[in-house]
Amino acid sequence: MKFLQKLGKSLMLPVACLPICGILMGIGYALCPATMQGGDVTGIAQQIGYYLVKAGGALIDNMAILFAIGIGVGMSEDNDGTGGLAALASWLMITNLLSTANVSVIRTLSEDATLAFDKIQNPFIGIIAGIIGAMCYNKFKGTKLPDFLSFFSGKRCVAIVAGVVSIIVSVVLLFVWPILFGALVALGEGIANLGAVGAGLYAFFNRLLIPFGLHHALNNVFWFDTIGLGDLTHFWAGDTSADVTWSLGMYMSGFFPCMMFGIPGAALAMVHTAKSNKKKVAIGLVTSAAIAAFVCGVTEPFEFAFMFLAPGLYVVYALLYAIFTVITVLVGFRAGFSFSAGLTDLVFSAPLPAAQNTWMIIPLGIAAFIVFYVVFRFAIVKFDLKTPGREDDDQDEEKKVVLANDNFTEVASIILEGIGGKENVTSIDNCITRLRLEIKDYTKVDEKKIKSAGVAGVIRPGKNSVQVIVGTKVQFVADEFKKLCK
Repeated sequence: MKFLQKLGKSLMLPVACLPICGILMGIGYALCPATMQGGDVTGIAQQIGYYLVKAGGALIDNMAILFAIGIGVGMSEDNDGTGGLAALASWLMITNLLSTANVSVIRTLSEDATLAFDKIQNPFIGIIAGIIGAMCYNKFKGTKLPDFLSFFSGKRCVAIVAGVVSIIVSVVLLFVWPILFGALVALGEGIANLGAVGAGLYAFFNRLLIPFGLHHALNNVFWFDTIGLGDLTHFWAGDTSADVTWSLGMYMSGFFPCMMFGIPGAALAMVHTAKSNKKKVAIGLVTSAAIAAFVCGVTEPFEFAFMFLAPGLYVVYALLYAIFTVITVLVGFRAGFSFSAGLTDLVFSAPLPAAQNTWMIIPLGIAAFIVFYVVFRFAIVKFDLKTPGREDDDQDEEKKVVLANDNFTEVASIILEGIGGKENVTSIDNCITRLRLEIKDYTKVDEKKIKSAGVAGVIRPGKNSVQVIVGTKVQFVADEFKKLCK
C-alpha cells in the first residue's frame, strides 16, 4: 500500500502540467475557431490562437512521457532528477523494442496483438518506465565500480542499469502486454457499452478508489489513450463526438456539478449539523475545502475530512457522483477538464468543439447543491455520523489552530509533538493534500494532539506510517515540519 500511495503522489507531478494545457488551449480555441474546423488561419488573433492550441497540445499529446519522467523523479529518493532521466531512457527503449515494426520481425502478430503493440506508447507504459527509473536510482545510486570503470560509478550507472532492466521488462511485455491490453480493452468496452450507466459506474468507482490512490489506474483507461478511449485527450485535441465512438466528454462532465456545487452543499449540511460549540471549527475546515472544490476541483480536503469518520456516507457520496454523471450524459451537458472539474476548467473548456450546453451547469449545479445537502443532512442526523464538528467532546481539548490563519510553524509544531517528537520520525514527504510520515514507534502517536492543529484527519495506513490530512496548504506545513526535525 505504501508503494501505491507513493506512486499516486508521484503522479501529481505530471498531472500538474495539465492546467497550463487547459488555459492555453481554451484561450486558443476562443481566438481561433478555425482550428476546430480545419479552416484557414488568418489574422494576428487567429494565428496567436493557433499557436496557443498547438502549445497546449504538445503536452497533452505526450502525457505518457510526462508520466514516465514525473514518476521517475517523484518516486526517487530526494526526488533526484537522475531517476527521471533513467525513466526517460527506459521509456524510449521499451516503446522502441515493442513497436509493431520491431515486434513483427521476431514473431507473427494476430490482429489483436497488432492493435496492442500499436498502442504501446501510452501512459500505462509510461508509469512502468517511471517505476523502473526510480527503482534503479534508489537501488544503484551509490554503486561503486572498479577504478577503470569509476566514471560510471554512482548516479552515472543508473541509466545503464535501467536500460538493462528495460530490455528484460520488454521481453516479458512481449508476451504479457497483449493479454493485459486485452483485459483493459474488455474493461473499457464493457463500461463504454453501457452508455450513460457505464459513465456513472466509472464515476462511482473513481471516487471509491480515491482513499487508496488507485483511481489513477482507472483514469488511464478512460481519460488517456491507453486503449483508444482517451476522453480527456480527445476533448482537448479539438475533436468532437463525430470523431470518436462515444459521446465525447461523458467521462468528465458529471464531475462538474458534483465538485462545483455538490460539495459546497454537503459542506453546508456538515456546518448545520455540527455541535454548537464546534461550528466554528467545522466552518473553518469545510468552507476552505468547498471553495477549493468549486474553483479548482480539488476535492481531497473535503473527502478526507469525513471518509474515515463516516465511511458509509462516503459510499453514498460516490453514489451521488454516479447518479449525476448519468444525468449529465442524458441531458447533453458536456465539459472537459485538464486538471479537475472546477470553475477554472469549465471556463477554459467552454470554447472547445466538444463542449455542449455548458449553460446547463446552472440548473445541474442547483440540483446537485440541494440533493447533496439534503442527503448529507439526513444521513448525518439519522445515523448520528461523526462528521467534522460532531466528534465526541474531549474535556481536555486544547485550543484549535485553524490552518486558514497560515500559522504553519505552530501547526507543524503541534503535529510533531503528536507524532512523538523528531526522534520518532524517519521520513517526511507530502502530496497535494497530505503530510506523509514514516515513524519508529507507533505507540508514541497521539492522534488527538495532531488533530488539535486543525487538520482534516489522521490516517494510519501501516504500523510505521502516518498521514496527516492538511489540505492544499500542506507544502507550507511540510516545509516547517522539516525545519523542526533538523
